[in-house]
Amino acid sequence: MNPRNRDLLVFTRKEMMNEHELERQIELLNDLFYIVEASNAAYVANEIIDVNRNKIISKLKHVRTILQEQRLTPFVFISNKN
Repeated sequence: MNPRNRDLLVFTRKEMMNEHELERQIELLNDLFYIVEASNAAYVANEIIDVNRNKIISKLKHVRTILQEQRLTPFVFISNKN
């Protein structure tokens, strides 16, 4: 993964950290941010077409809940906005 340029303020419980430990913590944070941002990008790039209710759902919160449901509903489609 390519590290992104971002400003991070890292608080630790240790009073002193060596350079290697700090770099490792920042690397782990960047990995975590990448996973979260990538999943949100998938939700933003898609919308839900619900034929049963004649609705197009594009709000991030609602798209996320529908896509994370264990049971799939008939006539509910995922459409990519691209």
